[in-house]
Amino acid sequence: MTAPAWRILPGQSLRHRSWDGQAVLYNDVSGSTHLLDQATLDLLHALRDGDITPDELADPDLAPALAALQKLYLVEAC
Repeated sequence: MTAPAWRILPGQSLRHRSWDGQAVLYNDVSGSTHLLDQATLDLLHALRDGDITPDELADPDLAPALAALQKLYLVEAC
């Protein structure tokens, strides 16, 4: 079974402000703001920029972060 590919939901600009390992991110799709840790923000940027491979995304350690981002309407499996 192949792990799903992930992408940023269309329309997201990932506008954010970061400090001390945390970031506030504005969700362009829902209009909500979210508090994220730096690692999760880095994951979003890697998805946006294509800097993460499907093999890296299949890492079970990323599954909780990807599921949480999906619930926030920031990413989707494709």
